[in-house]
Amino acid sequence: MSITVDISYKSLHKFHEELCGDKVELLKTDTSTILILADGMGSGVKANILATLTSKILGTMFLNGASLEECVQTIVKTLPVCKVRQVAYSTFSILQIFPNKDAYLVEFDNPACVFIRDHALVSLPYMERIIEGKKIRECRFQVEKNDCLILMSDGVIHAGVGKSLNFGWTWDHMANYAAEATKRTLSSSRLVSVLCKACDDLYLHAPGDDTTIAVARIIPAKPVHLFTGPPLNKDEDAYVVSRFMEGDAKKIISGGTSANIVARVLHREIHTTLNYVDPAIPPTATMEGMDLVTEGVLTLTRTLTLMKRYVNEPVDEDFFTELDQLNGGSMIAKILIEDCTDLHLFVGKTINEAHQNPAFPFDLSIRMNLVAGIIDAMKKMGKTVTVEYY
Repeated sequence: MSITVDISYKSLHKFHEELCGDKVELLKTDTSTILILADGMGSGVKANILATLTSKILGTMFLNGASLEECVQTIVKTLPVCKVRQVAYSTFSILQIFPNKDAYLVEFDNPACVFIRDHALVSLPYMERIIEGKKIRECRFQVEKNDCLILMSDGVIHAGVGKSLNFGWTWDHMANYAAEATKRTLSSSRLVSVLCKACDDLYLHAPGDDTTIAVARIIPAKPVHLFTGPPLNKDEDAYVVSRFMEGDAKKIISGGTSANIVARVLHREIHTTLNYVDPAIPPTATMEGMDLVTEGVLTLTRTLTLMKRYVNEPVDEDFFTELDQLNGGSMIAKILIEDCTDLHLFVGKTINEAHQNPAFPFDLSIRMNLVAGIIDAMKKMGKTVTVEYY
């Protein structure tokens, strides 16, 4: 079974700052997955610019096969020098994972990567090099299925300094807490939220530094197919259904007409449940071979609301309690956030007159806006998204 890298990351802004001084860059190609976490010096706009420049330069160069020496030289010569401190860099961590399970880790002044295997901490075989006067730590190692790797900015290990703790959380405490947390969290999204919430609590909800955590878990690929909206041309119904049913992906249908099309083409019955868990969301249905069948626009609206909350806000136990609800919107959101690495959308372009003025083009339809929002949220989570319109 092929493996994939399930990556999630979240940041806490320094209190009173609108921009985060940390930046995560995620690049997925056929040859490797590259995760970069850069921490710009200081906070606010300046730190954000430094971190963004660093992550973009490193990502572009690594992707094009540049050596570590070339990358560091470029960073040192490109970034502006701080007039006060006379130093000019953003610290960074780079994790590169290849399909053959080889991994390459590079760290410059960021806290060390936490490597967890079988819920226990594993030491990494670091080597130190001096490049352009900078001490760089790097190591090469092999990952296995279910391994968990955590990159972080120094706001994590400083959490609580002078507030809830005298000396901050420290790397050892954070690493042990993370290892324990892997026993009760399956997805990288839930783990990163647990760790970020712990930092926020230690800072008493007023972070003294930008705080970023990026979690990479090695898991089997988890593709999901989502079909919503009938095709413009009814003659394409059978083709769309055959494409939707390909492979061993989880199958989700969102929309009554869409479900009827699949049932007609495959000669299967739809069984609607009468369990109104949430009166604002229509009940789900079942169909042979489908993982989830739901109503369309109302359900996807709730799904997108939850996804936006996850991407844009610090989430807590209440969020995951809502994500675990048995209404269609929460059920789709839970699959997409926690149980999906690759989302393939099959979107019909017929406009439902009950939801929309049929004189409007599809680009302005409610469903199109929902689909665009879901695509954007999934990409911000580091997921791979493809879409087919019919």
